[in-house]
Amino acid sequence: MTIRRLLMARLLDLVVVLFCVSVIVFFMIRLIPGDAVAIMLGANTEVTPERIADLRHRIGLDLPIPVQYAGWVAKALTGDLGTSLWTGRPVVQEIGLHVWPTLQLTVLALVIGAGLAVPTGVLMARLRGRFADGAMRVVTVAGLTIPSFWLGIVMILALATWAPTLQALGYVPFFDDPLGNVTRLLLPAFALGLPILANLSRLVRSAMLDALGQDYIRTARAKGASERSVLYRHALRNALIPFVTSVGIMTGYLLGGAIVVEQVFAIPGLGRLILGAIAERNYPLLQATILVVTSGFVVVNFAVDLLYLAIDPRVRA
Repeated sequence: MTIRRLLMARLLDLVVVLFCVSVIVFFMIRLIPGDAVAIMLGANTEVTPERIADLRHRIGLDLPIPVQYAGWVAKALTGDLGTSLWTGRPVVQEIGLHVWPTLQLTVLALVIGAGLAVPTGVLMARLRGRFADGAMRVVTVAGLTIPSFWLGIVMILALATWAPTLQALGYVPFFDDPLGNVTRLLLPAFALGLPILANLSRLVRSAMLDALGQDYIRTARAKGASERSVLYRHALRNALIPFVTSVGIMTGYLLGGAIVVEQVFAIPGLGRLILGAIAERNYPLLQATILVVTSGFVVVNFAVDLLYLAIDPRVRA
């Protein structure tokens, strides 16, 4: 199969997945208990059935749900994701105000988790059967079982006890205070990235051990290649193939986990925006935000597929 046909197949998959996500997001949101119009009007004593019907008509909630979906998709294809029911601002603008803290947190957590997983996994494979390998495996299992939000709470308590002058909560824009921005994001990024580090380091260890048992490794050693060359030039290159695939999947975990971690560290990201939209039954904002998050996950996995094609020529055969 040629590269062009593979790319076209991946793009078709991307379009189908995004369409399915849009359908699921739109219709599942309508199943959330509560009436958006009733919440918007509140406990006003002047609320009448006529006012409720008028507001429902003005925001388009009186139309059949399939008609609402068709109209939303038609506008979304032109870049119009709707208008917030509460602020009256375009949803794109609302998302733009909250997306950067989430992106920064996700990228930093991915750098910490994936960046440290490779040397950690290689070291575990190199020390196979020794006490250090067993100890590191126990630590990685603990990292997989500890919830990110719980770890974040423990970190905040520890920091308040040992270094009360350091700021761990809130968010500062990077261009306003680069050092303060990175300082405030380090703890939540580590809390979010620890399970990724634990998972990927175990994956790299397993892939390295499998690669070190292959015939080409024995051939390289028979030719006099150094142990460093065997580990990093031959074994690690093949061990990175499942690693790259898993990084794309882990990115989706990070995007979902960031929503919870943001609440713990009071970061005004997409997590706060989604929870606020759920409480307000702000349908346009909620469905657009979830669609953006899931689309980001799908696009990242599409990019990983392309990278996978570049790393492993066998896929193109």
